[in-house]
Amino acid sequence: MDQEEAAREFEQYDLLSAAVVDENERLVGVLTIDDVVDVIQQEAEEDLLRMGGVGDEELSDSILSTSRSRVPWLLVNLLTAFLAASVIGLFDRTIEHIVALAVLMPIVAGMGGNAGSQTMTVTVRALATRDLDIYNAGRIIRREMGVGFINGIIFAILIGIVAAAWFRDPNLGGIIAAAMIINMFVAALAGILIPLLLDRFKIDPAVASAVFVTTVTDVVGFFAFLGLATWWFGVR
Repeated sequence: MDQEEAAREFEQYDLLSAAVVDENERLVGVLTIDDVVDVIQQEAEEDLLRMGGVGDEELSDSILSTSRSRVPWLLVNLLTAFLAASVIGLFDRTIEHIVALAVLMPIVAGMGGNAGSQTMTVTVRALATRDLDIYNAGRIIRREMGVGFINGIIFAILIGIVAAAWFRDPNLGGIIAAAMIINMFVAALAGILIPLLLDRFKIDPAVASAVFVTTVTDVVGFFAFLGLATWWFGVR
């Protein structure tokens, strides 16, 4: 039994101490709650570092070592950023005709990214503590879909009113409102499904989830917003 699993046993059964035995069931020591608290803090710190894509990096590491450890996921992020940029390129004529779209695009992508990160953080933590498994995944997915839809409606109304007043164009307000609902709903789905899929394929979701969730929300957000604008305003 590794230290993380032992910590979960302490948490589940409210233990203050536990005997440690070897393979022959001979007593070799005692594990106390103080030891477990240290383990929990260590595991939480490791999860936080992995979610930032920096692994077990220390402040005492050399510049080259630190740079080398950060490059791989930054490279993946660069490649996925090109994917999001290519979606914007599909609608360059629409942006030329309606410059206000360029002003509002970061709002759609940013809100979707934040919503996805919230769901992803909860999901990764639930996977680490084994509160999320194949038996309750369906219920949790439905819950997050509901949360994403409700939050999407709330912020769609807010940003729709602001955009309509800012640019004095109700059509633009309606378009960004619709895009917001779509993107925040998809963000909630991506935030839970991507960590689940990565965990299924034995890839640490704490390390890899953020890049893919951000990519999905950027691509869907840009495509929904610019696609709806192109269709509604009839840009050719």
